[in-house]
Amino acid sequence: MKFGYTIVYVADVRAALDFYQRAFGFATAFVTDDAQFGQLDTGATALAFARHDVAAASLGGEYRPLNADAVPAGIEVGFTTHDVPAAFEKAVNAGATALTAPSIKPWGQTVAYLRAPEGTLIELCTPMG
Repeated sequence: MKFGYTIVYVADVRAALDFYQRAFGFATAFVTDDAQFGQLDTGATALAFARHDVAAASLGGEYRPLNADAVPAGIEVGFTTHDVPAAFEKAVNAGATALTAPSIKPWGQTVAYLRAPEGTLIELCTPMG
């Protein structure tokens, strides 16, 4: 088995794709004509977005959507980069909310946290090993 993708359910797929392109430089790999679903070109594991109504239909009922005004959900999306401070600044300038400024962890990794406009918790970090 392999980890294939993550889907973040959002109100506006095109807005999410636009933010992740401006903030992190990911190109849009695919978006449906009706913008119910879109996927970024993020490498071996895809990051995708689908509208809330798609989630409700797929899950057969209600679910708790992300809320940028609420406490972050207990899951994060992690992006690696060799220049965390520059990536952090670019993301904030693109509309991300800063949570934790870049800092060096005891194990030597530089890590920072922010939130995307739809509420996704994002970790920016230097690669390990």
